[in-house]
Amino acid sequence: MTAHIHAIGTAIPDRDVHRAFIEWASDKIADSRERALFARMAARSGIEHRWAVHPLAPQAAAAEPTSARMAAYADHAPRLALAAIRDLEGRASIDGVTHLVVASCTGFVAPGIDQIIAANLGLDGSVERTLVGFMGCYAAVAALRVAHHIARSDPAARILVVTVELCSLHLQDTGAVPRLLAMLQFADGAAAALVMAQEGGIALDRFFAATLPDSGPLITWTIGDTGFAMELSGEVPVRIGAALEEPAFRQKLLGDRAVEDIAHWAVHAGGRSILDAVQSALQLPQGALAASRDVLARFGNMSSSTLMFVLAAILAGTGSGSGMALAFGPGLAAEGFDFRLL
Repeated sequence: MTAHIHAIGTAIPDRDVHRAFIEWASDKIADSRERALFARMAARSGIEHRWAVHPLAPQAAAAEPTSARMAAYADHAPRLALAAIRDLEGRASIDGVTHLVVASCTGFVAPGIDQIIAANLGLDGSVERTLVGFMGCYAAVAALRVAHHIARSDPAARILVVTVELCSLHLQDTGAVPRLLAMLQFADGAAAALVMAQEGGIALDRFFAATLPDSGPLITWTIGDTGFAMELSGEVPVRIGAALEEPAFRQKLLGDRAVEDIAHWAVHAGGRSILDAVQSALQLPQGALAASRDVLARFGNMSSSTLMFVLAAILAGTGSGSGMALAFGPGLAAEGFDFRLL
């Protein structure tokens, strides 16, 4: 039995904050050489737009306590998730949903965001809910893996998979260039997918996971008094590239397939340097990561929602054939799956 993604809907807020952030961040950097470095890195980021729900100016947003940020999450996250579900409903009916799987790492609320979404959709209380929390950028893989196992065990299941991230709620008041460059990547977004055993769309297959040794401190996400503080080491792309060149690590990801056998690449758009590292290490042809680079340019890194946006772009395109989805996150770990575009 194989699970299939039949359709994907997406949603973003209506505020483009990328340029405003760059101006604010530049003013935070006292040293002129470091300011020039930040400007060069921002120009090379491959990002043109990032969208955010936060109504406050950067300086005010960075000063908010965690309690206020979680109140904003409870307000905005369900609304953005429901917008993605409405977009999905324009592509496929979600009538008769039996399972709801929600992934999010940028906020906490109880009753959970899964319960809030279910109530707003009018889902029956018997619908089985699963919340995938605080896993970071590869959480979409975990959510789809849960849906994959459900569909394989219950051929009649209709599974609604939702990812929603509000990274903008965690702006930090700092003048440190590495932390500002990390925040430069992130944005808000939500996605929703319908997964069933019935054939159609994208067929899911062979989920995998691998962790790089001694890499835990490279990506951290710490809850503090002023939101969640992201630490993203500049070593991450180098370590990913080196790992992908190691035969044992590479085999965990590729399985028995050769790179040239894979027609479609859905790589989490974690940043331009990460996409460059993947393309170089795997010796992918020019344009192989076009969908990922386009998502990065138009939306930035939306944590777990990013991979769903890339899959949505591939699903909306033409052609068929085999593919691979791949995402990186805390651990430092790589998670993904093989797929077939039908």
